[in-house]
Amino acid sequence: MYQKILIAVDLSEMGESVFKQAVSLASKYEANLLLLHVLSPEEDYSPLPIPPNLADIYPAQGNDLTLDFWRQQWEEFEQKGVAMLQKRANQAGEMGVKGEYRQIYGHAAKTICKVAREENIDLIVIGRRGRSGLGELFLGSVSNYVLHHAPCSVLIVQHRQD
Repeated sequence: MYQKILIAVDLSEMGESVFKQAVSLASKYEANLLLLHVLSPEEDYSPLPIPPNLADIYPAQGNDLTLDFWRQQWEEFEQKGVAMLQKRANQAGEMGVKGEYRQIYGHAAKTICKVAREENIDLIVIGRRGRSGLGELFLGSVSNYVLHHAPCSVLIVQHRQD
């Protein structure tokens, strides 16, 4: 039924639940996994976005230090993402599930759908934080966008709020 499953993960606690669900399905259907982490300023744990023309907006002295600090934070964010992907790929392999991983910069929802289309993915497994109201209006909903624009089936893992 499923030959290629894309797992959209981030650095949140929810990533573990999403990963477990996807590995379980991949194991059952003997499917290959593609673990995807989208580097996005929208992610809860990412550094704040800084526009490339920061000096024009904020010409204060020490601006180079601000930009250097931001670059360092972004590099650490990238490294955490790769480490998380490597760990999860190794865990999947230990469970007998073949897979690969990618980390791509972009808008999370659009990038997930684009990769799914390019890779002929059969199923996307993604988490949902349960934002509603103003939170969803201003921050958007990655899972909602993916559900409505994906080229394949989508399994949404609901975040449990205990």
